[in-house]
Amino acid sequence: MTINDISMLFKFFGGLGMFLYGMKMMSDGLQKTAGNKMKHLLSVLTDNRLKAVLVGAMITAIIQSSGATTVMIVGFVNAGLMSLVQAVGVIMGANIGTTITAWIVSAGQLGEVFAFFKPSFIAPILIGIGAMIVMFSREHKKQNRGEVLIALGLLFAGLEWMSSSVKPYTNAPIFAQIFTMLGKNPILGILAGAIITGLMQSSSASVGVLQTLAMNGVVTASSAIYICLGSNIGSCYTGLISCIGASKNAKRAAVINLLFNCLGVIVFGIIMFIIFKLNKVLAYGSINSVQISIFHTIFNITNTIIMFPLAKLLVEISGKLIKGKDIDSEEELLELQLDDRILTTPSLAIETTLKEVLNMANLVYNNIKMSVDSTINHNDMIIKEVLKNEQVINKYETSLIDYLVKISDTSLNDKQRRKVKNLLYTVNDLERIGDHAENVAELSQDIERNSVKFSDKGIKELEMMDQMVLNALNGAIKSRKCYEAKLVKDVIAYEDVVDGLEEEIREEHIIRLSRRECQTEAGVIFLDLLSNLERVSDHAVNIAEYVQSENEVE
Repeated sequence: MTINDISMLFKFFGGLGMFLYGMKMMSDGLQKTAGNKMKHLLSVLTDNRLKAVLVGAMITAIIQSSGATTVMIVGFVNAGLMSLVQAVGVIMGANIGTTITAWIVSAGQLGEVFAFFKPSFIAPILIGIGAMIVMFSREHKKQNRGEVLIALGLLFAGLEWMSSSVKPYTNAPIFAQIFTMLGKNPILGILAGAIITGLMQSSSASVGVLQTLAMNGVVTASSAIYICLGSNIGSCYTGLISCIGASKNAKRAAVINLLFNCLGVIVFGIIMFIIFKLNKVLAYGSINSVQISIFHTIFNITNTIIMFPLAKLLVEISGKLIKGKDIDSEEELLELQLDDRILTTPSLAIETTLKEVLNMANLVYNNIKMSVDSTINHNDMIIKEVLKNEQVINKYETSLIDYLVKISDTSLNDKQRRKVKNLLYTVNDLERIGDHAENVAELSQDIERNSVKFSDKGIKELEMMDQMVLNALNGAIKSRKCYEAKLVKDVIAYEDVVDGLEEEIREEHIIRLSRRECQTEAGVIFLDLLSNLERVSDHAVNIAEYVQSENEVE
């Protein structure tokens, strides 16, 4: 091996590195650019499998990896956000969406019209324009677009490096021998494709390398087809690894992905084997990158059409392979809601977290409502439930803050970053409201323990104050769920009423105390109740104002 050979080997690996890094960078940039648009894809997921297929294809087209989409699907199923039937549709769509990278790679060979897509032609200008945008633009949205251009340029530059490093060896006998052997033995070719894809953890990347070799006339048609089929099996590796330690249903989702691809590979493998046996000229002839893109796309679309009616059967088979009941207890389920697998798509991870924040908010709302009821109706069972719920609220706080910190370390645009920050603040405010509910419940225990009684007027004042506080909190939760300017204004208005009531009721109660119209101990507890309720309305305003600040940013 000469120094030139070593140089070419380094160039090939350097090109591979640029190609893979370009794919990763492009994925991050596209996710930032897409922003909150991706969160709407999740709401499309119904029991309509056709919609699920379209969503799966769109998500994979954005993140450029069916393996990453599968990991995300496993996370959704693990968190109970998606049923297995819905997951089947998204998995099918993911396999279609992953073909877009193959078309990007082969664009330069589509003809004179697409000549400007040749790596040597387009890579420098893409990187140049992208760098200019990133360096001189102050708008983060434009900078994200610049990053996508740079990433695409690196991807094309990597292809050019790999192609030029292989070109001098296109006539080397070893290449012909290897690909002839893989072409003659379908199992060996499929296995090679699966292993290479498993190591690279991306079928898009492995097919891209295969296309680069095909551009230089190194690959035979039969070997390319079998390796391409094997890459679809290899793409399941990431999902299978990610389901370790997940729920039974999450494991079934990963198995469904494997079944879907394996069955398709078996059917197409047999068909292509027969075709190549009947036409050996076709089998050992050359194949270009465009033809690989065409086959890759036809395989995934046809496989989806064949398997689409069999979705429920795939679910049943996965259930027989992965036996046992899924986790269904409330505490165990809570641990599964925030899944690290979903972090591969930050916009959907934020949306998932928001749903859990709203679950926490509803629990907090019920707790403050029950705690005040317990002071009026003196119900020990309600007090115990409030104190028990407080432990769950604390668990929500710990889990949500930990997960939001993880999200903040991913690729986010400015609006997403602000939303994550505000969700952190919201969780803290909700936890503080939970503490006030606990305080009220403990005051209820003091009332029961010391046989304290409030006057009828005091109870009416407490109920009036409680209703205004609950209105403020309910408005804040609704504004967090679905922003409306009116809701924020209502929350602020309720809080103003609460402040006025608190001051008025406090003064009247002190007058009653001075006239000895109520017990001193009852008076102290009553004033503590007012203080806790007033603080709840303050936190409600905070939550509403966080939402308002997000919508003021374009």
